[in-house]
Amino acid sequence: TGLAVAAGKLNPDYVPNLKLTSPVFNIGPHASWSDPKKIASIDPFGHITTEKYGAYLDKGFDIRPTIAITKAHIDLPETREAVAAGRLVPDGKILLPSGQSIVSKAAIEPVWYLPEIARRFGCTETMLRQSIFRMTNGMYPELITRPDIKIFLPPIGGLTIYIWGDPDTIPDEDIELTCRVHDECNGSDVFGSDICTCRPYLTHAIEECIKTAQRGGAGLVIYFRKEGRSLGEVTKYLVYNTRKRQEGGDSAENYFNCTEQVAGVQDTRFQALMPDPLHFLGVTKIHNFISMSDMKYNAIVNTGIEIVNRVEIPKELVPDDAQVEITAKVYHGYNAGKAYQGIDENELKK
Repeated sequence: TGLAVAAGKLNPDYVPNLKLTSPVFNIGPHASWSDPKKIASIDPFGHITTEKYGAYLDKGFDIRPTIAITKAHIDLPETREAVAAGRLVPDGKILLPSGQSIVSKAAIEPVWYLPEIARRFGCTETMLRQSIFRMTNGMYPELITRPDIKIFLPPIGGLTIYIWGDPDTIPDEDIELTCRVHDECNGSDVFGSDICTCRPYLTHAIEECIKTAQRGGAGLVIYFRKEGRSLGEVTKYLVYNTRKRQEGGDSAENYFNCTEQVAGVQDTRFQALMPDPLHFLGVTKIHNFISMSDMKYNAIVNTGIEIVNRVEIPKELVPDDAQVEITAKVYHGYNAGKAYQGIDENELKK
């Protein structure tokens, strides 16, 4: 936006016309919307700006939505392959004969309530403000000068929600819900890199979501912009080089150590904020959680959401070059399920 203004392409005083932008399906309100211990990293009213603040918008106030809700068709080669193999059967409602699936989706930008963010990370609000100010090179002086402003709008860190089936069924604990919380991996998700399990696990989750929706339940994928464990793609590629060039080559034993060697930390995704969009949707029970991550599982159940079944990635979907990753993760605490039992220290050193 700043470049557009500098280039003379955008009037800095322009106020968006939001009259035709209202959500195409309803979400909430839910009891969790008023509980900061459930939601502190998004504005649960961010999609109904025109409804709640219409009078202010008519007066010329510039109030921007932070959530947009629409519907779409998803076209994946893996879904078409599943149809051809007979694993998925088109029904014309959830899954079309073409292999396209029909989804409801929401794009969400972060809105942080700083007192609760600080509580979740076990620090003072002052420390949180000072840390953000310092690590953004002083870009946001109001963090220091205006402690009365409790809201912060991070410039990065959005997410997208994809729903197969009826979104209204999601809060109903008696109706099956299949869910994957997925962190962005551009190399695998978009371009098919085989060094990790990201795309195959994501497409497997989508297949399970479609099946659940066809059974009358709902399927849910929450796609976070947390590239490279939130360390970024440049850091991730530097780690790849370190893994391949270390003495003895890539190994499960040193999988996490290589990240820490380059970045100083193994992971900065910090799952304390991750369950917020689940509470935005009114989730209280997940019947099938398509994830092996212990960190994600613990973060979700610690906020009061029940998880019934944990579903590991099928072994046949793990690329050869990703065996190092899956071995290291299972050894260090990821849920092994039935498929990955027996990974011990000897297996780690192979």
